[in-house]
Amino acid sequence: MLAQRLQTALRVIYPPRCLTCDGLVESDFGLCGACWRETSFVAGLVCDLCGVPLPGSSDQIEHCDDCLTIARPWVQGRAALIYKDTGRRMVLSLKHGDRHDIVNPAALWMARAVRPILRPGSVVVPIPLHPFRLLRRRYNQSALLAQALARQLGCDCCPDALQRVRHTPSLDGKSREERFATLDSALRPHPRRMDVLRDRPVVLVDDVMTTGATFAAAAAACIAAGATEVCITMLARVAKDI
Repeated sequence: MLAQRLQTALRVIYPPRCLTCDGLVESDFGLCGACWRETSFVAGLVCDLCGVPLPGSSDQIEHCDDCLTIARPWVQGRAALIYKDTGRRMVLSLKHGDRHDIVNPAALWMARAVRPILRPGSVVVPIPLHPFRLLRRRYNQSALLAQALARQLGCDCCPDALQRVRHTPSLDGKSREERFATLDSALRPHPRRMDVLRDRPVVLVDDVMTTGATFAAAAAACIAAGATEVCITMLARVAKDI
């Protein structure tokens, strides 16, 4: 009874606010009606490899043009949001604005997207940051998402299963070819976490996917460590308007 009264008092003093515009909402960690309408949740037909939305409908597995031309070292992928409008603002707020309150609702959306392709016994692994970048940013947003996602899915999570062994420059503005060249051999399995990856399916987690270069490097590292197969999931997927 006391706890309920305290919770009620806190809600009066600190009413729930929208994750993106700070407007009043009915529950914690939610979106107001206007921001919800501006959020492009991925639904309908998607590319089975990268999760990008596809036009039309189909009762078969479909792939986007990029995934038809680029060899992907993973078997399936799903995204929760499209990287635009509210989705873009949330990714940037999480990545650069210390908005850790976005993590739990984001993990819930990601879990809904990835659960249909989840393999039994999967271990959830985030895309790693280089130690220099981690020191500057103070946290790895992908690791936060991975840990929250693992709780939603009831899976194991290994936040340090992979290492970024080269301090790569920002990929912003780089072409697809430049991104893949920059990430080549930049990631490897952690020497003390090989047993976590060996003979298990892996779910790789990142905040956003553009070309898939980072996921490709991470998936290759997992396979090198003995993972049986790799699926990927991201909070937001960069996509062309369809």
